[in-house]
Amino acid sequence: MKSSCVAAAVLVAAGHEMPPPDYMMMFNNFKTTYGKVYNGINEDAVRFGNFKANVDVIYATNARNLTFALGVNEFTDLTQDEFAAIYTGLKPASLWSGLPRLSTHEYNGAPLASSVDWTTQGVVTPVKNQGQCGSCWSFSTTGALEGAWALSTGSLVSLSEQQFVDCDTTDSGCNGGLMDYAFAFAQKNSICTEGSYPYTAADGTCNLSGCQVGIPQGGVVGYTDVATDSEQALMSAVAQQPVSIAIEADQSSFQLYSSGVLTASCGTRLDHGVLAVGYGTDAGTDY
Repeated sequence: MKSSCVAAAVLVAAGHEMPPPDYMMMFNNFKTTYGKVYNGINEDAVRFGNFKANVDVIYATNARNLTFALGVNEFTDLTQDEFAAIYTGLKPASLWSGLPRLSTHEYNGAPLASSVDWTTQGVVTPVKNQGQCGSCWSFSTTGALEGAWALSTGSLVSLSEQQFVDCDTTDSGCNGGLMDYAFAFAQKNSICTEGSYPYTAADGTCNLSGCQVGIPQGGVVGYTDVATDSEQALMSAVAQQPVSIAIEADQSSFQLYSSGVLTASCGTRLDHGVLAVGYGTDAGTDY
């Protein structure tokens, strides 16, 4: 869904048109809430224009009473292109051509649980923030490793994304990467804890002097891909553990998401690594 293609909705209540949003008041509240400070009047005006356009998308989308809602968040002053450039970081598929093919997890036809939620099972760390660094691939990787290690050992350990950013030279740090390469790195190296090698949201020099080992070398014995375009294969994989996945995040419905089951087009231009932690049904809509 492109913001330029969506007109502002006119909301009608009790037969009367409702007044348009107070964009300036909303913008001022937005700047206060998220601590936004711009470089002069010109940038402020540009950001206000982006904000106003995104608010129009929010109102138009929510007026349709879909299974999800959009809302103002810290990204509402960005265009879709800016959002994608700053906050994604998965290398495009065209760069994966030399990647050795891994074994593939297929659905074997066994009955699937009706719902799975690993966040309630003590194997998922609290939500982390990559900041303005295209290191999503490292967060997707640590999330999957944290879950698999916790299920194997009974101990949940938060792992260092910064180690991958600084030390995994096959990937490109804040300029993007691929989770498969990061898993290969983890198979050959000890992985530090988050606390001993903290995240900086910037490229740095590999420095393991203070590393406290979260997963020892040899602790990661293998990794595999999930069959492409198979919902059942992904569900059966997620039923085993949290799974590293790629999505297309350069859409307004993702940028401005607030709540509910996102039923807008998911897209196929994969640009963002995240973690699948479950599935189920919400208010009659499967997710």
